[in-house]
This record gives sequence, structure tokens and C-alpha cells, in this order.
Amino acid sequence: MMPSSTPLLTTVYRDPEGFDVLRPEWNELLAHSAFHSLFLTWEWQTTWWQCLGKGQLCLLAFRTANGELAGIAPLFVTGEAPGCELHLVGCTEVSDYLDLIIAQGREPEVYAAFVRFLAGSEAPAWDRATLCNLYEPSHSYTMLPGLAQAMDWQAEVAQEDVAPYLELPSSFDAYLDSLDKKQRHELRRKRSKLEREAGAWRWFQIEGGDDLETWVDRFLALHRRASAGKDSFMTPRMAAFFQRIARVASAQGWLRLAFIEIDGVLASTYFNFDFDGRIWVYNSGFDPDAYGSLSPGIVLSTLLIEDAIRTGHRLCDFLQGNEIYKYRLGAVEARVMRVTLQR
Repeated sequence: MMPSSTPLLTTVYRDPEGFDVLRPEWNELLAHSAFHSLFLTWEWQTTWWQCLGKGQLCLLAFRTANGELAGIAPLFVTGEAPGCELHLVGCTEVSDYLDLIIAQGREPEVYAAFVRFLAGSEAPAWDRATLCNLYEPSHSYTMLPGLAQAMDWQAEVAQEDVAPYLELPSSFDAYLDSLDKKQRHELRRKRSKLEREAGAWRWFQIEGGDDLETWVDRFLALHRRASAGKDSFMTPRMAAFFQRIARVASAQGWLRLAFIEIDGVLASTYFNFDFDGRIWVYNSGFDPDAYGSLSPGIVLSTLLIEDAIRTGHRLCDFLQGNEIYKYRLGAVEARVMRVTLQR
């Protein structure tokens, strides 16, 4: 796509009706961006705003002179002057990868239009703009700082986190062979132990159905039992978000809610998504008092990897966080960045 010499036109939507206006074009634009992120889909963004949004919404649409949509900047504003701050919709806790949504090849024009908007009279009052959770393919942390500094603004780029991922080979045996000898032995040992000692056990995935709410409740119960930190994270408001996003994802065919059941007791769970050829390993839970010695969480991880290979997926994305189990499963790191602009 050749960039135009004419500056892009910017339209501002300050209420949720803007989501509805942009819906017919939103996901198509995302599919033609540098990274097709689940967390930037229209479905995810609107669900997050409905359940967890706060402050003043500020959706920006950047179009060419002939009306072609080149970019979307989903923003909201919090605070009061002199401490107003701009954020990306979805920031921060539950949306691992965020960004402006820009058609590939249009990045210079859209970032220039974005900075012009921030400097202009139509922009909401702001003192700082924080773009969080920028996945490594993002151009935001490479292009925006120079444009901001040209406006005599301060620009800070920092690494926010890591996001381990696992490229999937053509067979599960090839995957096991890719691990070092110790980890390969441990995974085989744990699965053999569960198969030998668990008695009646099964693993399964829930993708939808009339009883989806009940299955999400069961996930939430295991999530809360896993640790004190997870228990405090899963507030009633957050639980309502998980219920809503499960329904939304199920309607799109994206939801993969996995469990291991041993002797009729749910022992471990993963709340995953199947989107754009990759499995997004979103959240997990387990009951430390139910068959913990059989490592049902690790076994479920390997079963999910095996299933992803069998169904032709190219990647398991473990999302943000450097938990050791991800590396033991063979994952390697991508960076997650943050850009902060200050007037």
C-alpha cells in the first residue's frame, strides 16, 4: 500500500457509539496490520470497555481523502488537569498486547496524524500519554518517540515485560525432541505418572454451549484456589469480565476452556483462545489439594500442546510473564514494550 502525500483526516468518537460506527471496518483493518492481535479485535475492545472501562473514551479513526480507513487509535482519558493521562483501551491487566491499529504501509502517516491530533485543539486535555503492552512487532515504540521529540515532548521507551512463545513443529515427537534431555524426561515422567496412578481421568475442552456460564464458574473456582494472588485478582468485576469475554469468544469460535478431571474432580484448567493460527494461553487455575502430586497443570499443558500440533496450529503464545514453566515447555521470549509521551 503506497502512502499518500495528503495528510490523513482524523475523526473523533467520544462515546461508545463510535465502536458501532467502526465495527464494519475494524477487524478487517486489524487483519491487515503488522500484528493480528486477539486483544485488538472489535469484540475484545468493546467487551473490555463495557466491563472494565473508565474515564472518557476517545476513539480516533484516520482516513485517506477518499474515505479509506488507515488506522484506529482506541484511547481513553483518566484524571484531571494537571494530571490527565491518555491510555490505550484495554490497558493494562487483562489485555496482553495492545497498540494503535494501522494498515501495513500506512504507519508513518498514521503516527504523524496521531501526533498532530494530540497537539491540536480537538484533543482532550492530557499531560501524559502511556501506550502499554506493545508487542515486539509494534512500530509505536520505534516511530513515535522521534515525532514526539520534534514537538518538544519527552518520550520514554521501556521494556514492560516478556511474552514467551513456542513455535510448533509438525509432530508431538518432534516437539519433545526439541527439548533438552532433562525437560523431555520430566514431561514424559509426569504424564506417565498421571496415567498410571490417577485411576479414571480425562481431559476435555469447552468451546460453548448452554452451560458455558457454569464451566466458567468452575474455571474461576480453580483459578482462585491456585494462589492468594490469583484469588485477590479475581474480584467480582473481573469475574464478570471473564464470563462476558467467554460468551463473546465462544460466539466467534475462539474459546478453548480446558480441564483435567481425575476421579470426577476437576484438578486443573486453562482459559485459552484459538485465534489466527495460534493458541493464546490466557489464564489458568488448579486445586493444590486435589491430586497436586500428579502435576495435572503441567500434564494439561503438554496435552494442549499436543492437541495444537495435531490441529495444525503454528504457535502457542504464553502471553506476558516469565513464569518458569513456560521455559521448561520450550518457549522463547518476545519483548513487550511501553511508550510514554510527556508534554
